[in-house]
Amino acid sequence: MTRPGKIIAIHLSYESRADQRGRRPASPSYFFKPASSIGVSGGTVERPAGTELLAFEGEIALVIGAPARRVSLARAWDHVAWVTASNDLGLYDLRADDKGSNVRSKGGDGYTPLGPELIDARTVDPAALRVRAWVNGELRQDDTTTGLIFPLAQLVADLSQHFTLETGDVILTGTPAGSSVIVPGDVVEIEVDAPDAEGSPSSGRLVTTVVQGDVPFDPELGSLPSVDDLQRTEAWGSPEAAGLAESTDRSSSEERSDETKRGESNETLSPELREKLLAAPTAGLSAQLRKRGHHGCFVDGLTANIPGTKIVGTAKTLRFVPFREDLFASHGGGYNAQKRAFDAVDEGEVIVIDARGDATSGTLGDVMALRAQVRGAAGVVTDGGVRDFDAVAALGFPVFSQGGHPSVLGRRHVPWEVDVTIACGGATVQPGDVIVGDGDGVIVIPPALVEEIVDAALAQEDEDSWVAEQVAAGHPVDGLFPMNAEWRARYALRLAPLAQEPAEK
Repeated sequence: MTRPGKIIAIHLSYESRADQRGRRPASPSYFFKPASSIGVSGGTVERPAGTELLAFEGEIALVIGAPARRVSLARAWDHVAWVTASNDLGLYDLRADDKGSNVRSKGGDGYTPLGPELIDARTVDPAALRVRAWVNGELRQDDTTTGLIFPLAQLVADLSQHFTLETGDVILTGTPAGSSVIVPGDVVEIEVDAPDAEGSPSSGRLVTTVVQGDVPFDPELGSLPSVDDLQRTEAWGSPEAAGLAESTDRSSSEERSDETKRGESNETLSPELREKLLAAPTAGLSAQLRKRGHHGCFVDGLTANIPGTKIVGTAKTLRFVPFREDLFASHGGGYNAQKRAFDAVDEGEVIVIDARGDATSGTLGDVMALRAQVRGAAGVVTDGGVRDFDAVAALGFPVFSQGGHPSVLGRRHVPWEVDVTIACGGATVQPGDVIVGDGDGVIVIPPALVEEIVDAALAQEDEDSWVAEQVAAGHPVDGLFPMNAEWRARYALRLAPLAQEPAEK
């Protein structure tokens, strides 16, 4: 095949990959790769000096035969001449600064090897193709086009809405689960075939060997490679494969302090403990915290978007810093800290946002709220404003905030980092702290104290309920609230009739 004029790649297209990443796109999104990234079977690919996260991606490549412009879905496949194998290589060390464009992370020389053979697209069913990948002879990827979120013909039709697909252009159609990191010396093989078609046509195995580069990037010319645990997790495919003890989501590769780590809880709330917290009012919980010397437990100034709502969960923290033009340019766009936090929140967690108490801008909107809801988050707590306030409430998703505000966060904030110690509404919040919110507001409970605090609060709630019954019966509050010795003795004997029943003979 001749050198293509355009190479268009899709970000996420397989169900298995979407499940692995924990996010499913509603529609396809794309990026361009330069023609200079084309490689051939039997070639090498360089992992640049000073990098660690070069990853392979076995993909089905479509080669356009006849120009396509605004073609229908029904006719789109007619414009595909050939099908072959591709390895959509990427360098995750450069991914964050590319902000979704993948210009540097996937544009390197040899980062798009194709071939070795071409399959006639007219002889195969686009819904019955298979792609497999091996690393050093071990099968790593094995999926078929029945697992696609978006059919192959849809990609052709969709792209043709926006520009002309010309003869020889290549569309890389995404990779299934199993993509991972490769190192110098590794040999990657990709094959695309149609096992159910007559003759079982195949691309043959596309072979690429990884070599180590020795020329470092020049720090005076542009940003340098950098990695964090989020990029390691996504490059390797899972926290376990990356050698991480647990899934983390960081906007910085810097290690957090020992104080922060000690504040984290590695265990989620048990169902029993969660039920106790749902039954305990924040007023009672905060009273028990104050009795134990914790006076900074209350998140001030926030109300619920849904009256009568109650949230219980562990904190996943997100920190904004004040808006500054250069910092927003470097951290505000692309896959920023806000998006990473909402994409990574786990079931039962509460996203707690440090907006410095600035209510003059939104800190989330309906799309982010929907993402957290789909992920199973217990709610959001922010000491800033909420955009699309009514739409968020209509989702039935609980958010405690300073109220609605129509502006986007970029008016006042730069999304900076996640999973760090923050301040929210005057309270210090660490990842893993227990968050409880109701009509009285939101409180923060250190994980080590939560069982003791909730048991004491429920015991006090039982006592207060009994006192309320006595008041309702006409007793004055003097001596009853709080209880003097006489009333306390009566309270202690409230089950006495049952205790004094004669034993059976």
